[in-house]
Amino acid sequence: MSLHPMPGVSRDTTRRIGLLGGSFNPAHPGHRHISLEAMKRLGLDEIWWLVSPQNPLKSGDGMEPLPTRVARARQVAAHPRIRVDAPELLLGTRYTLDTVRALRRIYPKARFVWLMGADILPQLVDWAGWRDLFATIPLAAFARPGWGYAALAARAPRTFARYRVDWENARQLASCEPPAWCFIPSRLDSHSATAIRAVRPRRTRTKGKTISDQNSSLGTRQLPDRRKATDALLTLVRRSLEDDKAEDVVVIDLKGKSAFADYMVIASGRSNRQVVAIADHLAEKLKQNGYGYTPVEGKQGGDWVLVDAGDVVVHIFRPEPRAFYALEKMWALENEAAAKPVKAKPVKKVATKRATTAKPPARRKRAS
Repeated sequence: MSLHPMPGVSRDTTRRIGLLGGSFNPAHPGHRHISLEAMKRLGLDEIWWLVSPQNPLKSGDGMEPLPTRVARARQVAAHPRIRVDAPELLLGTRYTLDTVRALRRIYPKARFVWLMGADILPQLVDWAGWRDLFATIPLAAFARPGWGYAALAARAPRTFARYRVDWENARQLASCEPPAWCFIPSRLDSHSATAIRAVRPRRTRTKGKTISDQNSSLGTRQLPDRRKATDALLTLVRRSLEDDKAEDVVVIDLKGKSAFADYMVIASGRSNRQVVAIADHLAEKLKQNGYGYTPVEGKQGGDWVLVDAGDVVVHIFRPEPRAFYALEKMWALENEAAAKPVKAKPVKKVATKRATTAKPPARRKRAS
């Protein structure tokens, strides 16, 4: 059989492979982040981005040409263990179930897992053959703001509730016989804000850098220090949270640890209504202070709302979801691991012979 939808992949491969399908219109860092999280949390060997020629559930209006979307996806992926292609063109499939079945026939020894954001769980019932999809391939859903408890209460996850694998055992998912699925409360959502920023250029954050200006009589000029602006933004955020009676406010310094923001702020509201109100008031105060439009995600549920203020990303939870996702603990554990010093290998001491005659063993001193 000459059919080979993923060039360079042996038909006898036994690798653990995550499948991330979609229109990728356009691909953005959020796709890359879920891929890296999947490799780490699920113990996968590689990820395949399956760029769909046309999503059956979406309109073709505004859809970039397929070659453009594939090229952009490859540029964003930029990872040796992420493959980007459009195999459905060669397979002649349109629906996810048909694509997965075809890939399993061609690569029978591979261990596939279907990857998605948790916001897709309520939509699964609209997919052709969604019950058969659960019975064909293990699925992993990664948390998103507003799509934790709400997503798990949807029809599809409730129907297959008894086949859910605990997230602490997620590394076993690729070896499970379907139906099997897992909900991953990962840090995906902090990075998914970059998908929103893709439509507005990231601010240049040159910190006190001196540049030459050939057209200036001064010869050089000093750019403003962005750190002061970020600290002022953080102060504004904290004041807004305090005014709205947000509880248990925690600020995590991300400088040098993450590329998506300088600070992460985590706070709690006592109810869904208060959580949404805190987020709305914060977005309004940012606008009033000249920060422009601020994207807010997760208001439809009110369990977890994310406010993307650029250099400061704010997570506002109800107490129960906050305890469930434990973002503070995740960051603390990862930062602790990153900061943990590497023990130096002990240097073996080499004994040197002395010219004098050795003393009797009973009177020799042990080397210290």
